[in-house]
Amino acid sequence: MVRDAVVEGRAAEGPSAGNRNSVVLPVFTVVTNLADGVTKVVLPLLATRLTASPALVSAVSLALTLPWLLTALHIGVLADRADRRRLLWIADGMRLLAVGVLAATVAVGRAGIAVLLCAALVLGVAEVLALTAAAALVPALVPPPRRERVNAWIAGAETAANEFGGPFAGGLLLAAGTGVALGSVWIAYAAGSGLLLLLAGSFRAAGSVPSGPADGPRPDVHREIRDGLRFLWREPLLRTMSLTLTVLCASWGAWTALMPVVATGRMGLSAGDYGIMVSALGLGGLAGALTVTRVNRLLGRRRALLADLVTTFLMVAVPGLTGSPWAVAGAAFLGGFGGTLWTVNARLIGQHLVPDAMMGRYSGAHRLLSWGAMPLGAGAAGLLAQGFGDRVAFLVFAVAVAATVPPFLRTATPERLRKVG
Repeated sequence: MVRDAVVEGRAAEGPSAGNRNSVVLPVFTVVTNLADGVTKVVLPLLATRLTASPALVSAVSLALTLPWLLTALHIGVLADRADRRRLLWIADGMRLLAVGVLAATVAVGRAGIAVLLCAALVLGVAEVLALTAAAALVPALVPPPRRERVNAWIAGAETAANEFGGPFAGGLLLAAGTGVALGSVWIAYAAGSGLLLLLAGSFRAAGSVPSGPADGPRPDVHREIRDGLRFLWREPLLRTMSLTLTVLCASWGAWTALMPVVATGRMGLSAGDYGIMVSALGLGGLAGALTVTRVNRLLGRRRALLADLVTTFLMVAVPGLTGSPWAVAGAAFLGGFGGTLWTVNARLIGQHLVPDAMMGRYSGAHRLLSWGAMPLGAGAAGLLAQGFGDRVAFLVFAVAVAATVPPFLRTATPERLRKVG
């Protein structure tokens, strides 16, 4: 394919540069996702010190994820038009500004819910910008032979840092003091910006839209969004995988929303025990990152993807069937493991099928359907649990995951997957 020749040529401009990029991108992901994970714990906990209103505390958490629903598609267009490394610097600049202002207001005793909400929104938009631009950079900067391993490292870093390392570190840092926690986050984002200086290669999409006014008018943004969505929808494999992922991520959102109440309620766990149980998700994701290459070799890509459907089904079905913390933690570990298998293989498939000039829009749409589904799943789970009980809510999502298996198997045929490597 022409697209493969172009991207592989750009990614392999220099072996040493490609090898360096293969290290820098995962390290950048670890550093910034650790900081993201810390903020997802620190900001809501700071909110609890300012208000007793559950709605306002929840609003701070929502503000961190809402930008995926509001901005992902437009940021995808931006990632296809602009220098993607520059976008990462802009994202880190937004993060440094938000955390710096928040730390200053806390230091002088002027921090309020409004400040927390503004900081959370800015950090949420910055996260969308950073993850979309970084995902679009991988096929352009990493040589094809190293992409599976790099995607595994990045996916494992995102899961382990956001779901395990970051929240765990956030609790410890906040115990040491708010200034310590926010200062550590600021330093991490600054270090991430410095790491980007080590990247080498072309940071603008091949065939990207000219950026200067002398180059003529740009295509309409909404038309570009429609082009990206139309491309995703017309490719059967990408369409089916994206819709399947919507159900999977909604189920993850449901699990995350219901588990605090279930664990401290009918399971009778302490807050510390609950934290240990939830960390099983991140540990599973890390295990998946370390073994995905071997699993792919042993099972093949189709069965590795199918494994995530099975493990996500178990993750949401087990707490609906039993109150055993060990069983729930084991299912969560399997859910995290399968989630990494899916993420790595889905990214490799997308990097093969999607033209570089459309990678930003594809990444934005793909994450909109995945990360954007998590708050929707959380809301639906809350309503179901309120009306019918948490066990019914978990089992409804388990049935929804099971329903994705037939269309996935019908579309993700061995022949079709063989064509994408």
